[in-house]
Amino acid sequence: MTFDTSLKWKPSPDAELKSQMHHLLEEQKLADFHGLWRWSVEHKEDFWSKVWDSCGMIGDKGKTVYKPGTKMQDGRFFPDSKINFAENLLRRRDKEVAIVFKGEDKVERSITYKELYDQVSQLRQALKALGVTKGDRVAGYLPNMPETIMAMLAATSLGAIWSSASPDFGAQGVLDRFGQIEPKVLFAVDGYYYNGKEIDCREKVREAAGKLPSVKKVVTASYCHPERSEGSPGNKKQGDPSASPQDDRFVSFDAFKNAYQPEEIKFERFEFNLPLYIMFSSGTTGIPKCIVHGAGGVLLQHLKEHKLHCDIRKGDKVFYFTTCGWMMWNWLVSALASEATLMLFDGSPFYPDGYVLFKYAEKYKCTLFGTSAKYIDSLRTGNIVTKGKYKLDTIRMMTSTGSPLSPEGFDYVYDQILPNVHLASISGGTDIVSCFVLGNPLQPVRRGEIQGPGLGMDVDVIDSDGKPMKEGKGELVCKTPFPCMPVGFWNDPQGEKYSKAYFEKFPGIWCHGDWCEWTEHGGLIIHGRSDATLNPGGVRIGTAEIYRLVEQLPEIKESIAVGQDWDNDVRVVLFVILQPDAKLDEDLVKKIKKVIREGASPRHVPAKVIAVADIPRTKSNKITELAVREVIHGRPVKNSEALANPEALKLYENLEALKS
Repeated sequence: MTFDTSLKWKPSPDAELKSQMHHLLEEQKLADFHGLWRWSVEHKEDFWSKVWDSCGMIGDKGKTVYKPGTKMQDGRFFPDSKINFAENLLRRRDKEVAIVFKGEDKVERSITYKELYDQVSQLRQALKALGVTKGDRVAGYLPNMPETIMAMLAATSLGAIWSSASPDFGAQGVLDRFGQIEPKVLFAVDGYYYNGKEIDCREKVREAAGKLPSVKKVVTASYCHPERSEGSPGNKKQGDPSASPQDDRFVSFDAFKNAYQPEEIKFERFEFNLPLYIMFSSGTTGIPKCIVHGAGGVLLQHLKEHKLHCDIRKGDKVFYFTTCGWMMWNWLVSALASEATLMLFDGSPFYPDGYVLFKYAEKYKCTLFGTSAKYIDSLRTGNIVTKGKYKLDTIRMMTSTGSPLSPEGFDYVYDQILPNVHLASISGGTDIVSCFVLGNPLQPVRRGEIQGPGLGMDVDVIDSDGKPMKEGKGELVCKTPFPCMPVGFWNDPQGEKYSKAYFEKFPGIWCHGDWCEWTEHGGLIIHGRSDATLNPGGVRIGTAEIYRLVEQLPEIKESIAVGQDWDNDVRVVLFVILQPDAKLDEDLVKKIKKVIREGASPRHVPAKVIAVADIPRTKSNKITELAVREVIHGRPVKNSEALANPEALKLYENLEALKS
């Protein structure tokens, strides 16, 4: 560590004692969080059985908690249990608000638990009439809106598998994903709003649907044109806005749903590992991998994280700024199982200004505010201050993910946004639809640190020989099985892709691909993806260490660092986006190198510093070092459709500065 990890927050004695995690601590007669975590990984059967009971899992538990396999990925949790994912999320049917939805300044509405249940019932009947059954795929090409949740719950209530992509994906990006899994039904949208503008999706929905022969019906929700939501399928003026005279598969969401009346849902319970979600890797180095997640593992893990780590309770208001192309949408939706109200937002978090999400949080009395580290950094560089401007005292917890939250990000939140909030940097990924390391209500928050590992997750940091490291940087691993491991990859019958992805580097141990270190407090610091680490002179360097230092300079808006093969070694190349009034002259280059040398080490200092106008990023707003590394070496980026701004790659082609 090269920075101050001073105390930023600690739980009040009253809040700590009342937390759901503390109740578990007392039941087990343990002294502190570290003791509880150790018990949870050394007695995993007792722990996960306790999570099932105490967190209110609905289903037939069975007698066996864990059945080992010949390999880590072959073990099975609750092998004789039966559950229905949708039944767990639809446990309430009262007239309290279940979902609030805000689409920039264009749409704002809410639905009750009863309305949610009834509309899921209608959609379920419509899907069943189409022949949708256990194991079929149902896909959503949709924004983060209530109709998306309804469609997912209707599909999964039947044992079908849900997969989604956000509407900012181009048609080819959707085909690269959904084309692999062959959905029977496609839910889509007519358009969405971003930065005050209407983005029409109808043409690309038609294009994508036309190349998905497996789709029997395209059900299109009217977001931008609600007056077109009624009418007969196929009529552009009265029916579905995406309808085509040549394609009678199209039907409006309302017409599809309203052909049936609400009725009591008779939930069939399925095996614990029945596939629930198919999620996709970022796909910037090839066609996206299709990761299959089981219903029981996802639900059990989310209940644990929500109730124990985030202390979510009935009546809480849970918000996460996410799209349906990011795993945090799946994480957010599961909060219905904790009987919380979901707060959905779709659009730009900076339209009409940087305060829009905080106004939303204030209005609906948000209790958990989730976002990305990049968003927090954008607030910081935009000098957004909410302290004293908005009444945000209902927010007990703020979570940050997507990339490591810098120490300065911690300072900014506590100094300018929410002085008394429980700020938790969390990390996991699409691979497990949840977290390996995250916050908890029993420990203090320290500057720049993730509080600790998740309960039941046997996390460690190991060196290249597989030996545990108490100090220094190494690979983040999980040494024993956990319920939310993927069921497998789609079209990978022998499990070869699955094994290669996580178990090739250290056989028998899940290697997650994060470069991190333990802290003296038992927390963790993540320094970036290990496959994007820099390796000058054979010394591995995490890119986050460089970004943290460089982006404190007033002249720098954003940066990305990659390794360039050079002279039988690797040299560090740093690309920077400058602030409008800044110029990358010799003095600024010296200043950049000096702050990196003094704040990190001479090994971190870039050989080249180059100004660029843009940085390529994924749909979930993560910068992609791997794509830039491919381009500067003259290698093709195999799936640029996975990027939000693929045109940015051209800025890195054939640069003269990298030829010497």
